[in-house]
Amino acid sequence: MITVMANNALSANQWIESLGVTYNDKLGMATGAIWQRSHYGTPDKYPDGFASIFGFVDYIKSNDNIEIQLNTKAEELIVKDGRVVGVKAMNGDNPITYTADKGVIIATGGFGANVEMRQKYNEQWANLDSSIGCSNQSVAAQGDGIVMGEAIGAQLIDMGLIQLHPNGEVGTGMMMGVPGTPGLNRIFVNNEGKRFVSEDARRDVMVNAIYAQPDGNMWVIADTNKYPEGNVEIENAVLLGKAFKGNTVEELAKEIGVDAANLQKSIDDYNAVVEGGTDEFGLTTFDKKLGNPPYYAAKRIPTVHHTMGGLKIDTECHVLDQNDKPIPGLYAAGEVTGGIHGGNRLGGNAICDIAVFGRIAGKTASLNQ
Repeated sequence: MITVMANNALSANQWIESLGVTYNDKLGMATGAIWQRSHYGTPDKYPDGFASIFGFVDYIKSNDNIEIQLNTKAEELIVKDGRVVGVKAMNGDNPITYTADKGVIIATGGFGANVEMRQKYNEQWANLDSSIGCSNQSVAAQGDGIVMGEAIGAQLIDMGLIQLHPNGEVGTGMMMGVPGTPGLNRIFVNNEGKRFVSEDARRDVMVNAIYAQPDGNMWVIADTNKYPEGNVEIENAVLLGKAFKGNTVEELAKEIGVDAANLQKSIDDYNAVVEGGTDEFGLTTFDKKLGNPPYYAAKRIPTVHHTMGGLKIDTECHVLDQNDKPIPGLYAAGEVTGGIHGGNRLGGNAICDIAVFGRIAGKTASLNQ
């Protein structure tokens, strides 16, 4: 499955561009992406992280033969003579039945916000109860598609593999705040003001390192190289108390309650790496030194981000039964599937996943194969 995704990544990206999405020429770096390989949309039309979504929305609006049913929850797959032929759903209190001549594609996402489900399958972490937030909308990431598929005999795979992300916002688990972990020109320090992990490490490495720190959280530290003066997003975060600002390292340290000398040493050590030194934590991806005030900081905690387990599919996106045979009329793509990312999804690969396998699922279903 990894080979299929890698071999089709470029054509999927070109397909998204054909829908009208425009990308920055410069590659970016998602948290845990290992290196700079992420394509971000041009900020004038497609803000970071939403490029593909807005492109699809624009395409749907311009095509009258595509209909989206809002506030409608799919609840059950309809099977007739061994083939999936439709879906039973609810729109408020009103039941609706949809028939499918060529098949049903499940693309409902993972189960990261379903506490009961993630506790049931968890194999990696000490605890995934309600004290751990989720970066996804709670009403969406409930694993509904997985449950519907399993109910008609679909095989599940890798259900115990659940990814935590180091960029969770305290209190919500969402990843909306700044300073955040993605990109470059920032460092991570603990409550003592000390760096403790490489900022370009894998997500599981970062999360385990955070949990090993006092209080199990960290601070993301940045300056005007990442957030130029006048940046509305960072200034609003400061006004809302979600981020802190200091005109000097000492002032920022006081604001967030860490040792100023330790924080200064962490910045100095990072700057030495930028100048060509060797990092004790293994950092190899960086851009500019820190040293242009004002400085900014935000507290971050691990949050459930991606579930790598789900419905087992083949290379043509047929959902497979317990005997590895395709269930006629049923296809799946995206986070609802499993067996693609292993135990630690690389940052940025989810977009690649949904684009590659979403196209394949659509083509396979359209041919009624």
